Amino acid sequence: MKTAVDAFIERNRLLEQGQTVLIAVSGGPDSMALLHYFKTIREPWGLSLIAASVDHGLRGAASIEDLTFVKEICKKWNIDFVGTSVDVPAYKKQHNLNTQEAARILRYQFFQEEMNKKRAGILVLGHHGDDQAETMMMRLVRGTTPGGLTGIPVTRDFAGGKIIRPFLGVTKEEILAYCKEHHIHPREDHSNKDTTYTRNYFRHKILPLMKAENPKLNKHLWKLSQDLKEDEEYLQQQAEQLLEKVAVFEKDKKNISFSVSEFNTFPIALQRRAFHLILNYLYDGNSEDFSYIHEQQFFDFLTRDIANGKLDWPGGLWLQRNYGKITFHFNSAYKPASYSSELGIGDTYRLPDGSELSVKLTTCTKKEDKYTLTCDMTHVELPLIVRTRRPGDRMTWKGLNGSRKIKDIFIDQKVPKEARDSWPILTDRNGKILWLVGLKKSTACSGETSGEVLEVNYSQPKEDR
Repeated sequence: MKTAVDAFIERNRLLEQGQTVLIAVSGGPDSMALLHYFKTIREPWGLSLIAASVDHGLRGAASIEDLTFVKEICKKWNIDFVGTSVDVPAYKKQHNLNTQEAARILRYQFFQEEMNKKRAGILVLGHHGDDQAETMMMRLVRGTTPGGLTGIPVTRDFAGGKIIRPFLGVTKEEILAYCKEHHIHPREDHSNKDTTYTRNYFRHKILPLMKAENPKLNKHLWKLSQDLKEDEEYLQQQAEQLLEKVAVFEKDKKNISFSVSEFNTFPIALQRRAFHLILNYLYDGNSEDFSYIHEQQFFDFLTRDIANGKLDWPGGLWLQRNYGKITFHFNSAYKPASYSSELGIGDTYRLPDGSELSVKLTTCTKKEDKYTLTCDMTHVELPLIVRTRRPGDRMTWKGLNGSRKIKDIFIDQKVPKEARDSWPILTDRNGKILWLVGLKKSTACSGETSGEVLEVNYSQPKEDR
């Protein structure tokens, strides 16, 4: 086994000369074999070794004895030791977690603290080939992405250094044989036989059946995980480039939006990975609450012929579609405040989004555009009023037979739902709608001029110019 692990470390460039290495040791066969293996390579690699052990407080005196056992072995093998006891039941209750997840969080917190204290660049874990097979099969049964089938990574960043798993290329059987060969007598954790835990069920019930059918199952799954990993790394790079081209990131709000038509020009394989990259960004890499069901909802949103829609997702995330635009955001609870203000000649009103409406009296009318309204003084009653929409608002304009609801105009003009409640409407003193700003102008301002003309100008926020 040692020869195989030596080659695995060299091939994957897991170590460098002279590093300080923290080794996670529980006292079981996997971690004890790992600790012994690193003892044998300590001098050739010039390594400083530290064994780290955690009592999770789940098995009473037995787990404390495990801690003591590891400490004594480290003394015998001349390896530095650090240990701690944590209260998993209390943490589990406080944070509403299952036992294994609570234990994992507290364990890794301790490892991170010790890596920082000891300035260790490497944390070594004893996951092996059988663990890899169990993980891949569990994810397959539960439902996962192609990236999930890459299994347990050989290495990943952690606490300013990295985690390595040099035993992923060997089997549990080989580890047990190694322990026997080197007269290592590990502790036994009876909870590892409890099949109420999902992983133990797969370990003791599912994998043996599959290995009976194909004794080389571990090797095949390892080869599959590595092939998928290489493919996934390339596709992830392409998905990152996709987002760079089409997505708009609002970092202060942690919002992401993109054009549906642009997004749809890319292959579905990249779209899927871009979706998961977005979730990782929004949730800081902690998007476990999402499943393939959310992915299906996303693609339904992307392809369905709808103008507007919204989905409420885990952690307060909202997925929103407004015509040709999709937005991921956390601020769905925000509702723009309504407003109403009088405008006299010479006044300027600043709208909530930073844009402005200004009013002046002139005798020379300039050519109107979408941001300018001119109206003969004889056709309006001052003061003007700028306000948000109200139930029943209607207006008419040149060429329209009758009047039309403001709500319907918004729909026709494809104004996003979240923008409608703050959109400025200009009326005269009697409530007659003169201008749905930037969209429609009323017939109330058409006709011959008497000489004095009211000119209203709309200017966008300076940052949008």
